[in-house]
Amino acid sequence: WKTYLGRPETDKYRFAALGTLGNALRFGAGRSEEALPVLEANLALLRRYWSDDEQVILAAQHNIANCLEDVGRCDEALVLLREVYARRVATLGVSHERTILCGSNLVASMLSLKLWDEAKSLGRDHLLPVARQSLGADHDETLKINHRLAAALVAHPECTRDHLRLNQHQSVLARGLISTQATTL
Repeated sequence: WKTYLGRPETDKYRFAALGTLGNALRFGAGRSEEALPVLEANLALLRRYWSDDEQVILAAQHNIANCLEDVGRCDEALVLLREVYARRVATLGVSHERTILCGSNLVASMLSLKLWDEAKSLGRDHLLPVARQSLGADHDETLKINHRLAAALVAHPECTRDHLRLNQHQSVLARGLISTQATTL
């Protein structure tokens, strides 16, 4: 980082080093409290000099949202992830891998705040069908969405075995694996 500190703010290596430092503090050193201001400075730099590259700005905001969640500021993280997800849908479409990844993280954020119904709705009704179609049923992100959906169903305080069975049948029907005439619920 110090190697690039003397370079102008518009230097792409300085910007990259700042982002790398923030991520290294967050992931490598487990120092998310220290990483947050670095990631925020990186975002400010991006907005100032690279405001035309919305996807890079969205990626920086996504990193900040994840870092906010790491430090226990889950409500703020949820608001930011909702914004990023909405922009990803608007700019890349619902079936783009980055949009699906962002949606999956949004579901995880909802789960951490115990927003079971919202997480279930986004995961089951929106993300999972698109992820299966775009990425494939065996893709890592599709499997994460499945896992998070299962967590939303099991952790929901009002969930019973009958709810779980009904959701299993609905999931199978949604995938078109069995015909609706042959199914009895």
